[in-house]
Amino acid sequence: MTMQHFEVNYDGLVGPTHNYAGLSFGNVASLANAKSSSSPKDAALQGLAKMKALHDMGMKQGVLAPQERPDVYALRRVGFSGTDAEVLYKAATQAPAIFQAVCSASSMWTANAATVSPSADTANGKVHFTPANLTNKFHRSLEPETSGRILQGMFANERYFEHHTHLPDNEHFGDEGAANHTRLCREYGHAGVEVFVYGRHAFDSSKPAPTRYPARQTLEASEAIARLHGLDEGNTVYIQQNPDVIDQGVFHNDVIAVGNQNVLFYHEQAFADTEAKLAEIQQKFGDSELHFIKVGTDQVSVQDAVSTYLFNTQLITPPDGKMTIIAPTECQENERVKAYLDSLVASGGPIQRVEFFDVKQSMRNGGGPACLRLRVALNDEELDAANQHCLMSDELFARLNKWVNKHYRDELAVDDLRDPALLEESRTALDELTQILKIGSVYAFQR
Repeated sequence: MTMQHFEVNYDGLVGPTHNYAGLSFGNVASLANAKSSSSPKDAALQGLAKMKALHDMGMKQGVLAPQERPDVYALRRVGFSGTDAEVLYKAATQAPAIFQAVCSASSMWTANAATVSPSADTANGKVHFTPANLTNKFHRSLEPETSGRILQGMFANERYFEHHTHLPDNEHFGDEGAANHTRLCREYGHAGVEVFVYGRHAFDSSKPAPTRYPARQTLEASEAIARLHGLDEGNTVYIQQNPDVIDQGVFHNDVIAVGNQNVLFYHEQAFADTEAKLAEIQQKFGDSELHFIKVGTDQVSVQDAVSTYLFNTQLITPPDGKMTIIAPTECQENERVKAYLDSLVASGGPIQRVEFFDVKQSMRNGGGPACLRLRVALNDEELDAANQHCLMSDELFARLNKWVNKHYRDELAVDDLRDPALLEESRTALDELTQILKIGSVYAFQR
């Protein structure tokens, strides 16, 4: 029997304390909505609806559990003491910026959770996972240990899966996970070219770097991930992100480029040394057909790309083989971007469809459809060995909708985050979720 191969999209389930604290310097969309009231319930239900829609399209779709927020344990590490209620109150009144950071909902963007290399690419033939250390932002640097435990609960079989500790917690090895990583391949089960996009050289300050906003990913981090995952140099490419485009608010590569199978869809300002690097990708990809779809600045400005997240879309191949863009409705509402997408589909190229989804609760916090999911290429044996309780089905969809409606608030203001009742509500919900997904005791309050 022929082995089958799939790309499974594991979407982050939005947590019960989803909020707009506006923390990310360099993420223009995030800062624009700082301190607005959010709807955790709407955000979670929107995310679940997108997961179910992709499942109904025939895609393999999974669910990735959220982090616990507020992170009371981080507050204790920086000197706040007493009961949980006292810790929340002291931090919120004495150090509001730190308090907002430990309440961040950014972990919903699981494209930043880890870098994943499929078994076809790795030296030992296992699927490799390395959680991102996210050192550039304090509020995100709190995530790696829990992310690692969640991934281990989802991919526990050591015969097929290998888990690495996140890189050293230092800016020299700043690692932002799959948001700066793209894999190109003929078929998901064939060896591919893993493309790492970095913002700066950590050990060589003479190299170009952005001046206004930080470059979050270093070359050295990307090289370390490739070593850990046992990748072959002949199948690995490192590209520097254009420093000027980072300074325009493109904080991750997935805001300006996206790839799938034999297609790289990118903005002309995305990379430094574009021509030479695309030639290197083509050479390492081999003789098979490879499509580089360049979007010119005259077609879509960087500003429009950032505001609509045209490139922070999902590029997927459903079972019918028609490559499809999963785009936020913001792309539909922008005349220039919509006109571009219409022309793209009409051009007869490899991208044949666009489907629009309402993920406004995520977009207002600075992340589009691509941010919400972690891509994991698996063969059928590996898929069988993965935790089946985390895979979308009609039953899981109904159960998670019921769970959200039971536990989540309709509206949440930033001031509500200091409410100890919210912390208890959240822990009750997350404890129940770990039982639904059968991922074990992944949260600090359970350990």
